[in-house]
Order: sequence, then structure tokens, then C-alpha cells
Amino acid sequence: MGATTPGFVCAHHHLYSTLARGMPSPPQTPHSFLSVLQQVWWRLDAALDLDMIYWSAKLGAAEALMSGTTCIIDHHESPNAIEGSLDVIRQACEEVGIRVNVSYGVTDRWQDDGTLLDRVAPSSAMTKGARLGLEENRRALLSGATAMVGVHAAFTVCDETLQAASALAKEFGVGVHIHVAEGPDDADAAIRLRDLAQDNWLIIHGVHLREPLPGVLVHNARSNMNNSVGYAQPQKSAMPVALGTDGIGADMPEEARVAFARLREDELTAPADVIDHWFDQSRALFPESRGDSVTWNYDNADSVWHLMYTPGTRPISVVVGGRTVLDEGVPTLVDIVDVRRQAAHHARRLHERLAS
Repeated sequence: MGATTPGFVCAHHHLYSTLARGMPSPPQTPHSFLSVLQQVWWRLDAALDLDMIYWSAKLGAAEALMSGTTCIIDHHESPNAIEGSLDVIRQACEEVGIRVNVSYGVTDRWQDDGTLLDRVAPSSAMTKGARLGLEENRRALLSGATAMVGVHAAFTVCDETLQAASALAKEFGVGVHIHVAEGPDDADAAIRLRDLAQDNWLIIHGVHLREPLPGVLVHNARSNMNNSVGYAQPQKSAMPVALGTDGIGADMPEEARVAFARLREDELTAPADVIDHWFDQSRALFPESRGDSVTWNYDNADSVWHLMYTPGTRPISVVVGGRTVLDEGVPTLVDIVDVRRQAAHHARRLHERLAS
């Protein structure tokens, strides 16, 4: 019998990206962060339908569970399937047995005439898509779901939308979940956010953040490296720091190992205790995780110094809310073979749309 720990928390995920694996190459090779968004992710989210969203979330939730992650803070976008999207993500996660905090990433980048903008002028008017996104966030909050108000990023929303999202979050006493200064295209985000951000906001990435903001900075080491946007040096931030994946699964021990390696590359003397603090802050965002129980196949999984240098650690069992949802490494509430089969089917549908 191995060590037992609380559940891990993924403080920033895009469950809709689970089906992206093996997707067709983009029409043009991305050469910058903005072109990665244009050629890959904005094409992907526009191709999603509710069935794809459901099976992507279900497979992503099952894989999270099998890595010891019991709580996910998700940020969703599907501009052609907005209404009901947060419901199907919640349903999928509940069926697997993990907890999820949902939000819809509001954006004005899709104009009412169908034009896709790289950057939205702050003075422009809120679009129909942004209004639908705000309404989807409101529906989730009214239902009593664990939720926040999502915003894609400051550079893809006008001031009217940004202020409406902030007002909606205040109305329900929750924070805003927003990408901030991920790439140089959004480096001036803090100027627009400094008078709006609150301590309960999630400030995602912050690689090019020029000043600290109220809220929690969520570090996504692998995604930042993958998109070549730079290093945020989160260990030097005045903001509290949590760990997310930005959609590259929800295996938080593995994400932490990459984050630790990147940390040590930048600062040789940095201790693994820094990662422990980031784990603690992530759990503070989803306090229920502390009552979850994960038993590992490794006796020292409760030691961050051991965990950082021991790949291949896996849960044997997971108990969430008093219910065993993983036993002998296998989910108990869903048939993982069927989940993978169904997800593969919908991944093919998605990839066919992207290839056409």
C-alpha cells in the first residue's frame, strides 16, 4: 500500500481540447503565439458541437481521475455551440465522479457578420456571441453549479464586455477566469484590468504581465513552453500562484515535474517546496479536494521532493466525497474502454471538420 494524499486540483483546464490529439495540421504553420491561436485553437473551438464537448470532457475527466486529480477548474469556448455547453461538461465530470468548476470564455473576436478579428478594439460594441457567452455563464451560476465567469482574454473583448463580465461575477460573488498577458499581443492587459480585478479572479498565464493584479496567478508551464511565449517566473510574483495545464491533460504530478524543471532551469537553488506551495494554493481554490483521498502506487508520493523525481506514480484508489470512484487504477462509475471508444469516434468527426 502506497502513500495517501488529498486530491490534486487542476487550476486551469480546457477540457474541450482532449479530442485535439492527432488533429490535422493547420492550413499554415504557426510562427507566433497569435498565429497558434488563429491556426489551431480558434479553428478547433469553432468546430465543436455538444456531443464532441461531452465526450471530450468525459475522457478528460477520466484521465484526470486516473492521475489523482479530483477537481478541475475548466475554461470553455465553443462559439457555434454555446448554449448548454457548460451543462454537458458538468454532466460528464459528474458521471466520472470528479468535481468541476465551469466557465464560458466570453469573447468579441467573432463579429456579428462572421468576421474573425485578431484583436478587438476596447471602444467597440459587445457582440451577439459575447452576450450569449455571458448568458451561458449566468445560466450555470443560476443553476447552483460551481462556476465562475469566463473571459477569453483582454485583447479579444471590448470594454463593454469586460465590464459586463466583471459585473456578472460580482452579482454572484464569484471571480472572473481570464487569460492575461499570455503572449506579447496582450502585454498591456493589466492596464485594462487593474481597476476591475478582484482577489477571487483567476489570472491565467501572466507571462508578460507588467504589474501584479488582484487574484491568483495560474502557471501553465508546459503550455507556455509549447507555445514559446516565455517564462513567467511565477516564483518571483507578488501574486499567489496555482498550477494549471491549459488543456494538456490534468496529470498534475506530471505538470508539476515540468514546472519544477523549468523553475530550476531559471533558478538553480529553487527548492521543490515552491511546488508544494503551488499545490496548496491550487487546493485553496477548490477546498473540497482536501477531503478527497488518493492512495498511490508509491510509498513516498506524499513527499514533494520524491514526487518531483519519480515519474510513473499512479493512483491505486481514489475516494471523492466518500465514494470510491477509482479502484485498482480503474474508474468505477464509467466504463473507461467505452469512454475511449466514444471519444475516438467524436475525435474523428472533429478532425474531419478541421480537414475540410
